[in-house]
Amino acid sequence: MTAITRKPDNPIAHLSPEDVEALGAELDAIRQEVLDSRGDRDAAYIRKVVKVQRNLELGSRAVLLFSALPPAWLIGTAGLSVSKILENMEIGHNVMHGQWDWMRDPKIHSTTWEWDNASPSEGWKHSHNQIHHTYTNIIGKDNDLGYGIMRVDEDQTWHPRYLVQPLWNFLNACVFEYGIAAYDMDLGTQIRKSGGGIRDAWRKDPEFKRRGQGTLRKIRRQATKDYVVHPALSIPTGSFLSTLAANAVANLARNLWSHSVIMCGHFPEGVETFELRSIPENETRGEWYLRQMLGSANISGSKAMHIMTGNLSHQIEHHLFPDLPSNRYAEIAPKVRAVFDKYDLSYCSRPLVPQVYSAWHKVVRLSLPNGWLATTNRDNLPSQLKLLWTMTRTDRKTRRRLITDLKKRAEQVQERSEVERARVAA
Repeated sequence: MTAITRKPDNPIAHLSPEDVEALGAELDAIRQEVLDSRGDRDAAYIRKVVKVQRNLELGSRAVLLFSALPPAWLIGTAGLSVSKILENMEIGHNVMHGQWDWMRDPKIHSTTWEWDNASPSEGWKHSHNQIHHTYTNIIGKDNDLGYGIMRVDEDQTWHPRYLVQPLWNFLNACVFEYGIAAYDMDLGTQIRKSGGGIRDAWRKDPEFKRRGQGTLRKIRRQATKDYVVHPALSIPTGSFLSTLAANAVANLARNLWSHSVIMCGHFPEGVETFELRSIPENETRGEWYLRQMLGSANISGSKAMHIMTGNLSHQIEHHLFPDLPSNRYAEIAPKVRAVFDKYDLSYCSRPLVPQVYSAWHKVVRLSLPNGWLATTNRDNLPSQLKLLWTMTRTDRKTRRRLITDLKKRAEQVQERSEVERARVAA
């Protein structure tokens, strides 16, 4: 995942500035075609999804009032999990993007929607809509790229702390809604700036304190609903603990699913990253489009899978046109892919399981020093583990030397592999 400007074979080197602007004009035309055709069909779609989700949640919570019975627990937990995923992915995320504002329906509008999530809509819209979608995959600017806690590029200096990044990523997935809430508050940066704890940060920055208190109020409301009120209503049937567990499992399922979908959108092999210094100060519409095209990846699958991902399985189309109705992404995907083909660009798309595997493989690969995996096999594993241990214990200068040697060995392995492939092909 080396930044695109550092790659020996830049995948956009063949495009002239005129090509980039022509590409942008073609994508503008696709967008305008959808804008001109929005109407009753689209409005009926989102209203139906909202109705289904709310009925499913109410029905599932009603069944869970009797969750002491195993069949009721299984049915209720599954239904509640699906309803939470639908609310966050296909409804909340897309409504807060303003995809349905054109309907002028105050009940389905980006300015009024508050979703079933720990993060308040106000903070999420700022960090996601304004920051992430503006600075997509720009290292150091887009915190959605590794959420500011992971090594996301080979050119980032490796440090032993990155060895725990797979574990950290899994734990983040389990509590993803709270991780997003902290990320939306820019919690880590604020605490580092304060030089102390969260109380120091609140004292020094009143705006951060206001946002933090709003997030805590939202978390308290969500926890009260799921872990106090609903279980309490189950007491007459002796189902308090089982309903409490059902809500916890539903939230965990929603967190794991949404984390997986979002990881697939920007982290798999084949997705490009960018250096801030390589982005023009006055980035044109075509240049912005090109960055979205190369910095996103899709998930192929069924219509049901697309709906459950909030149509973020069409991440490329979503990043090109974040304000278009999500139900239109599948419709325009072939047209967008035709633009990729016309300008000889790679359209990154895989089925769900391979895409999740690809993203996690990159998390593991980048947790290790560059070249370590490439130079490790069954025969030399003990010595490679010994080398890794040495790199975690030694001083910075020696570590840099060992990493340089490892990188050279990896290049030699790759050269031998290419020679062998050429021999076999001949």
